[in-house]
Amino acid sequence: MLGDIGGKWLDRLHQQLAKELRSNGWSQMDIAAVTGSTQSTVSRQIMKQAIDLGASADDMMIDGWAQELSQSLTQLGKGTEVIRQRLILELQFAGNQTLRYDKTLTGMNLDSDQTARAILRRLEWATGRLDVARVNNYMPAVGMNIAACSESATTEEEVAAYPGRMTVVDEQLRRHETPVFGASSHMASVLLQAREIDPSKTAILNLRPPILDGMVDMGDINFISDELGFKLALAPKGVLSHDDGRIDAILDEGAFGWEPSLYILGHNAMELVDRTHTVIDAMNME
Repeated sequence: MLGDIGGKWLDRLHQQLAKELRSNGWSQMDIAAVTGSTQSTVSRQIMKQAIDLGASADDMMIDGWAQELSQSLTQLGKGTEVIRQRLILELQFAGNQTLRYDKTLTGMNLDSDQTARAILRRLEWATGRLDVARVNNYMPAVGMNIAACSESATTEEEVAAYPGRMTVVDEQLRRHETPVFGASSHMASVLLQAREIDPSKTAILNLRPPILDGMVDMGDINFISDELGFKLALAPKGVLSHDDGRIDAILDEGAFGWEPSLYILGHNAMELVDRTHTVIDAMNME
C-alpha cells in the first residue's frame, strides 16, 4: 500500500540524517553505528544527491525530521545507542475511514539484566530532557526525583530512581548521582501503589503543587485535570486512596511536617517528561 513512496521516505530520512550528522563533525563510522548502517553506505548517502520524493512538501518534512534528529543526537553525543523506535502509521480511506497503528520496536530479546540497563539509560535520557525553566518554579523543597520500572515490577527493589534528589543550581538541573534500583523507597511505594490500579504506568515524578495562602490550590488542580483530561487520585501522606482503573496524577495535600506533592505518572520515562511539561504549562495558564 505504501509501495515505493514509503521506502523513499525512509531512504531520504537516513540520507539527510547522515549529511546533517557529518556537518556536525561526526565521522562516517559514528554515523553508521547510530543508524545501524555501514561506513560504505554512509559514504554513499553523503555523496549522493538527496532522493527526490516528488513533492516539495514531503521533501521539507523529511529534511526537518532529519535536522531535529541530528540536533538531538549531537546533544546526546557520539556513541549514543538507540534502544527503541516508535512507529506511527495512519491511513485515511475514501468514506472517511481511518486506520492507525502505533507500535514500539526494540529489535532486541531482553534478558532481565538488559531490561534493567535499558530502564536506567532511559531514565537518564528522559531526565536530561527536563526543561529547567519550567520545572524550577515547581521544585519541591526536598528536591525532585524521577523513578521508573518494568511492567513486571512488584517490589521497591525493582524500581529505579536517583539516590540523591535533583535540585536546580545556577539554572542547571543537578543530578548528584546516577539512577540505581532501590534508591527511593518513597517514590517506589507511590508508583507501585498506582500500578496496582493502573498497571500501564511505569514512571513517576514529583512536583510542588500550586499553593494559595499556604494551602494546595485545589481550584488550580481541578482546572488542570479538566483541561488535560487527567484522572487525579489522592494519596494522603503517600497512601493512595483510589480504586478507578486509570491514574494520570496523584495529589498528596500534605500535613503538619509533611510537604504536599503532585506526582505525575507516565507509561514510560520519556512520555513522563512530556506530561510534566504539559502539566506545568497548564498550571501557568491558570
